[in-house]
Amino acid sequence: MMRVFEFLVALVIVAVIGVVAGVVMPSSGHVERSQVVGKDMRQVYDLLNNFRRFPDYSVLRSQDSGVQFKFSGKAYGPGAEISWTSTDAKLGDGGLTIASATPQFDQIDSNTQEASIIWNLDNNWRGLDKHFTLDLERQGHGRLTQITWSYDVQYGWNLINRFANLYIHGDPDSFIQFSLNNLQNVLAGVANVDYSDLMPKIAQSQPTPVLFVTRHIDRSKGGSDVLDDILAQSDIELRAQAKKLGVNVTGPAILFITNYGDPDFDFNVALPIDSSTLTINGQSEQLTAPIAPSLDATAAAEPAPSASAAAAAAAAATAGSRDRFGNLVVEGDVRGMMAFGGATLQGIWEGTFNGVPQTVKMLTAYAQTHGYRFDSTVNPPYDIVVTPQVKDATGAITSYARHQVSLPLIDAPAQTPEQEAGLLPPDQNAAPAPAASSAPAAAATAAE
Repeated sequence: MMRVFEFLVALVIVAVIGVVAGVVMPSSGHVERSQVVGKDMRQVYDLLNNFRRFPDYSVLRSQDSGVQFKFSGKAYGPGAEISWTSTDAKLGDGGLTIASATPQFDQIDSNTQEASIIWNLDNNWRGLDKHFTLDLERQGHGRLTQITWSYDVQYGWNLINRFANLYIHGDPDSFIQFSLNNLQNVLAGVANVDYSDLMPKIAQSQPTPVLFVTRHIDRSKGGSDVLDDILAQSDIELRAQAKKLGVNVTGPAILFITNYGDPDFDFNVALPIDSSTLTINGQSEQLTAPIAPSLDATAAAEPAPSASAAAAAAAAATAGSRDRFGNLVVEGDVRGMMAFGGATLQGIWEGTFNGVPQTVKMLTAYAQTHGYRFDSTVNPPYDIVVTPQVKDATGAITSYARHQVSLPLIDAPAQTPEQEAGLLPPDQNAAPAPAASSAPAAAATAAE
């Protein structure tokens, strides 16, 4: 009987000690980790102010490869939400909501030194008012940003929750550290370019039948004059082919940029036409949208052909056949396809063509930080001159050309943050007009 009494007394003592320990333990928890990344603050801010890239850098997929994500709420900024479900009991279900972001995205420029984004957290970790804070601080004068990712939680008077603070350096700490490492890898794939003055918009383009030719320039041997000559020659060739086919050209030339390297510049010159059905060798052929080329074992093992070899192969292709992208071989190096169709991220550049590739780079970086998916191999970025340049009698440029540069998107919201905030210039705010015919108008519409 004495031993039973001693055991009960011991239990009471342990319980009292436990209660006292719980009472004196902190009522809140905090853990943080920092990392410096070689990116401009605006890019880091944009990537963290939406959740479309969260599955790419969060540690959740490492814990459960079958975890499922769902986006809801706004696409960008406070109100954006992501939730996940997992069959892993340890990971469980959860969700994040962007609670605040300061300053606003349009107030971040090269002079901004600090920014902060708060994510509210709902998951199976113990505690209340759980949230992540992501503080950004510009480092030095270069494009370096320090990310401080912290986790805060309130335990209140729940003594069991207070004991959870002993394990805050477990799941919360490892979640932050591993996600920070992955975040650095994701940011490394984003072009280091300042797009803060770009003011892009998302617009819907209509499927447009086009005739096009593939061209190549060695940039070390020629500049804008060479490009102008090629564009002029291509325009003549395509118009002649359109006349031969009995179709009409319905809009300005479109330049699809398939590769802008050093020194190689590869591109397609296209003209929109008024028919998606062409008669080739007496057969009616339907133009289709490009598709991803299939890679069998043999093709994958072979090196890519040179530009000259590719051009020779194109010229030798049989009229009426299809190339590896599913485009219709019309005659010689002339091809036909259904271009556009779907969302495009658009930006305006006023100047010579030399600024177009940089605008493409900005659009690409913007799409990457905002989580807009695209495939430039199948649907490359393109340029339409909506207002040509004007020269005086001496040949000097008196008014630069206005280029509408577009990046076709696979998955994107209806509007960019700039559109939602009404920050675009007046000539970009207008919605595209409906196409009057099968696409000439579509191409022009996308250019507005």
